[in-house]
Amino acid sequence: MQVTQLANGVHIIVEQVPLEAVSLNLWFDVGSAVEGDDINGMAHFLEHMVFKGSEKLKLGEFEQAVESCGGITNAATSYDYTNYFITVAPHDFERLAPLQIEVVMRTAIPEAEFERERLVVLEEIRRSHDNPERRIYRQASQLAYVNLPYRRCVLGPSQVIETVQPDQMRHFHRTWYVPANLTVTCVGNLPEGQMLEVIQRCCEELPSQPSPAKPEYAPEAPFADIEKHAIADARLKQARLVMLWRVPGWQDFTETLKLTILSGVLGGGFTSRLVQDLREERRLVERITVSYMPQVWQGTLQITAKLPVENIPTVEQAIRQHLQRLQTELVSASEMAKIRSQITSRFVFAYESPRDRASIYGYYERVVRHLPAALHYPELIQTIDSVAIQSAAQQYLSPDAYGVLTVIPK
Repeated sequence: MQVTQLANGVHIIVEQVPLEAVSLNLWFDVGSAVEGDDINGMAHFLEHMVFKGSEKLKLGEFEQAVESCGGITNAATSYDYTNYFITVAPHDFERLAPLQIEVVMRTAIPEAEFERERLVVLEEIRRSHDNPERRIYRQASQLAYVNLPYRRCVLGPSQVIETVQPDQMRHFHRTWYVPANLTVTCVGNLPEGQMLEVIQRCCEELPSQPSPAKPEYAPEAPFADIEKHAIADARLKQARLVMLWRVPGWQDFTETLKLTILSGVLGGGFTSRLVQDLREERRLVERITVSYMPQVWQGTLQITAKLPVENIPTVEQAIRQHLQRLQTELVSASEMAKIRSQITSRFVFAYESPRDRASIYGYYERVVRHLPAALHYPELIQTIDSVAIQSAAQQYLSPDAYGVLTVIPK
């Protein structure tokens, strides 16, 4: 692996691997978390518009160039980042890489296409409201966060998308899509020097601009007691129970390791504690999952069950008892070894393709701000012992203070 920073601030990471593809990723330190309420959804809307051409590329010219040689291109927007990528054959990389950098960094945002794409984004928002799991996630986020922007939807509300204007998007692009806010990762079967030379040639001509100032947020306080919210949803066939805790995010990296293991102990697969007890043995739930979701400023640990309405009190009490056990009993050596192995395997499997590797490097360098962790994550997981897990459970997962959302079919 070779890591370089250009004079204008662009970070470049290249790695040669013996797989016959090359994946070029552009990672920006911008997502919906930097938006004001008046432009909520702009980062995602802009992701759509990037593919509508640039100063030099006509509408559809970029996608046609990539797809005509069997390559793929796509993008994603989240709270804390926006990511664009192409994956192509090695012999096509030198021709197509400049096109990707051109279309992303010099987006044209033509007004006619803006209006057409506005309708596409509005339809995406409507579809998200029709998805029960996305509705419940959005409702849980509003319970989890009072002030942090993670309470909002990345897509934004339809009433905002209906009113934003092309000039607002152009300003957003000029502000955030600057070299100092960009990490380029490239992984594939080409010499690292060759990949670096192509990227450097494209990026060095980008004018230096100050890195934009991001909003500053403090993590929100843990729940002081049990905060219950109940809603009715006529479109559900079974109830949902969501219990959640405010926990550290990426700014406390070591704590994320502990919380990842804790979520594995509770809900990491068929043999995990909650799945075995509540689904397999007592048959109280149809499904139960445990999700640790770290963001930059904070994270949540959420336990979500799909279950009959009448089982909600019993299941909530059982989960509290499992949390109490974590605080009073050390996780056994064999269970720790199993969870570490599961987490390590998932991380290693995520390294299988050039696209996967480039994505991990970009995410850890630009969002987590801890690139060495992407290289040594399995070893870091091994350093967390059962005493640390018990301490984290005591500190973060109180059985007597959490948010709880119940969603009941009408």
